[in-house]
Amino acid sequence: MLTKAQQTKRAVLLLAPALSVLAIVIGYPVIRAIVLSFQAGRRLDPATGVFVNGGFGGFQHYLTWLSQRCMTPSGEVGVCPPGTLPTDFWPAVGNTVFFAVTSVGLETLLGLLMALIMAGDYRGRGLVRAAVLIPWAIPTAVTAKLWQFMFAPQGIVNSLLGANIMWTTDPWAARFAVVIADVWKTAPFMALLILAGLQMIPKDTYEAARVDGASRWQQFWLITLPLVKPALMVAVLFRTLDALRMYDLPVIMISASSNAPTAVISQLVVEDMRQGNFSSASALSTLIFLFIFLVAFLLIRFLGADVTGRAEQRAERRAARRRHRAQQPEVSR
Repeated sequence: MLTKAQQTKRAVLLLAPALSVLAIVIGYPVIRAIVLSFQAGRRLDPATGVFVNGGFGGFQHYLTWLSQRCMTPSGEVGVCPPGTLPTDFWPAVGNTVFFAVTSVGLETLLGLLMALIMAGDYRGRGLVRAAVLIPWAIPTAVTAKLWQFMFAPQGIVNSLLGANIMWTTDPWAARFAVVIADVWKTAPFMALLILAGLQMIPKDTYEAARVDGASRWQQFWLITLPLVKPALMVAVLFRTLDALRMYDLPVIMISASSNAPTAVISQLVVEDMRQGNFSSASALSTLIFLFIFLVAFLLIRFLGADVTGRAEQRAERRAARRRHRAQQPEVSR
């Protein structure tokens, strides 16, 4: 029998190769991007009168994005002129948050509904599950092109509505077009994760509730929703983090321009790299990383997203203690 220290040592040895690969594949790019974000970009050297690259720039790039303060050709810091990338930062942040909140909210409701339907016991259940997952299996680029055709001025959507809405040019119509396409594609992903949580609920719980006279709404509100909450919160967490780094759907559907009405933060990073500003793009990537990390922390800390399984283990231990206390009077009798 191995001691706890020996078990820990063996576990570390088994995990060491995988952790080493992850440190190289994930850790090095992250550290390299952070270091690069503190390097100065192309600037005018007052001593020589020529443009130079490199050197320590401090928080110059971070302040450029957050406060829209740019380096003028004379070497002084001033307000960024209209049309430059830093002036599109806060509108892109607003679009990113809007897409994340709206899309994830709708996907959670639709995903829960689809999961309840797929969890039912009826003929053809396997066919229904396969059909629901088809949108999620389609590549995002194909989905974007498909919905771009549907939202065209003479497309299917306007024909069904009997309207002439400019879905790809009107700012708010374009935003809602992206939300609709995103919900259509990723709601099945939410449904799949929620379905896994539904299948973990014991059927005896529902049978006992029916015997006690509980209605279907009472069963859903008092049994299904509390017991599926851990899986539901994990699905919301994963989908929120994915929505905050959205890129290809608005770019292909609407526009790749950084000042488009649907521009998100990831578009600014790509556009900045295309202009050769790698240090500035690294700073913006670091800001996105910190923002996503903060959102993940808040979801785990305050909304109860259990990604470690500890909450489920604590719930099982509490249930075991309750069963033990309930059996005590019978044992004493």
